[in-house]
Amino acid sequence: MNQSIKVQKTVTINRAPQELYRCWRNFENLPQFTKHLKSVKVYNDHRSHWITSGVVDRSIEWDADIVEDRENELIRWATVEGGDVSHSGLIEFRPTPNDRGTVVRAVLEYDSPAGAIGDTIAKLFGEAPEQQLGDDLSRFKMLMEAGEIATTEGQPHGAQ
Repeated sequence: MNQSIKVQKTVTINRAPQELYRCWRNFENLPQFTKHLKSVKVYNDHRSHWITSGVVDRSIEWDADIVEDRENELIRWATVEGGDVSHSGLIEFRPTPNDRGTVVRAVLEYDSPAGAIGDTIAKLFGEAPEQQLGDDLSRFKMLMEAGEIATTEGQPHGAQ
């Protein structure tokens, strides 16, 4: 039996909606700040192929179609039947009331099937999918505001 899981997160980024939309709309940019994505290949204006890292060196792949695209405002997508996962989502860009940035809202909904694939999906999205989505949006914010993503990976640590 499939169980639908929905997560939503919002972040305010000190950039214009047009700039954020352009970066996100080029899906091939997404692996720069979305940790679990290995790659996204854009086929045309509406369809793309996504590959994520799974468990035990197994990749999870699917095609997605853009089902709604309002320039500088919103992108909504859904997976094409036949992929390893079934999910849909949207990313919305709204100017703040004081024009001091953009409120970015991301919503993901996916079916978590039972069995081995379900276990893989659970591990892929982690115990707290909202936390993972929040972390991805935080990295997007860093990239767009500072031009790079701050990280402690590879940093030396204190004495043990």
